[in-house]
Amino acid sequence: MTAGVEILATAGGATLQDGGRRGYLRYGVHVAGPMDRAAFAMANAAAGAVPGAAAIEISIGGLELTPRGRAVRLAIAGGDFIVRHGERQLSAGCRLTVQPGERLSVKAGTAGMWCYLAFCDRLDLPQALGAHATHARTGIGGLAGRGLRAGDFLPLAPSPAEGPADGAFAIADPAAGAPIRVMLGPQDDFFAPDQIAAFFAAEWTVSPKCDRMAYFLNGPKLAHLKGFNIISDGIAMGAIQVPGNGLPIVLMADCQPTGGYPKIANVITADLGRFAQMRPGTRFRFQAVAWEAARAAKRRLLDAMAGIELRALARAPDLSSERLLGLNLVGGVWGPGHEARPL
Repeated sequence: MTAGVEILATAGGATLQDGGRRGYLRYGVHVAGPMDRAAFAMANAAAGAVPGAAAIEISIGGLELTPRGRAVRLAIAGGDFIVRHGERQLSAGCRLTVQPGERLSVKAGTAGMWCYLAFCDRLDLPQALGAHATHARTGIGGLAGRGLRAGDFLPLAPSPAEGPADGAFAIADPAAGAPIRVMLGPQDDFFAPDQIAAFFAAEWTVSPKCDRMAYFLNGPKLAHLKGFNIISDGIAMGAIQVPGNGLPIVLMADCQPTGGYPKIANVITADLGRFAQMRPGTRFRFQAVAWEAARAAKRRLLDAMAGIELRALARAPDLSSERLLGLNLVGGVWGPGHEARPL
């Protein structure tokens, strides 16, 4: 019998995602990948998987599964989701082994929009254009280019690594509750200074109209200085478009490659995951930062993610070329006792 996991139930919104589909934007194919890259990386690292390996992204619709053929080792990280394994109730931020026939459920808890379930073993499915990332609007990647549903079976190839032991893990987010940091542009000149000031002064609310493509915001309507149409240009995750109705739209992981509305600002990389985890009804503010601050924040995030990888490597040393080439080993040296020290 082929080993793997069977999806028993989901209310929708669960997809297979990996590090994303690179090199195809010029053909109109977007990157896709996880909504919260830091949580995705944490789940893979905790599972002892190769960085960027395919995992299940679970939305607030939840997911229930069971192993078939043999036990499955996995890790779960992301929003404040509730994990049930038999009679046990856990929180996201856990590693566990699930035996064949046992049921594992992951359901929305008090906060967060996305949760990641990563496997120690490798997902044994064909890639589409070099990636497993699901882009459901175009039917590319994942399992038949769609979200997961009850009855689906995900085969798993055995991993050579032993994998980390079961247990809980957690990394605090020091920026929780802080404003979402952005850099102005590239079309902030389409808005008068008083409208840019209003953009930063306002308390915005995440609309119920939000998905992997975009989060629509409710708040004061911004007036355009030069109209609301531009020659379509490139769009990246985190771009904040302002269409004709004056209400901002924040583009997310499944956004289109180009767009024709002026972009007043872009959410910085370090805050994209935190923004993605905001549920409808969440209130927040934007804060302007300079390029140097955005770069420093991204560097801190990458260093934290690299630290997760190094700790996972220490727990489950898989020294294959594939594993080592996927790690960032430049940020430190090994000191006495094998702790990582910054250069």
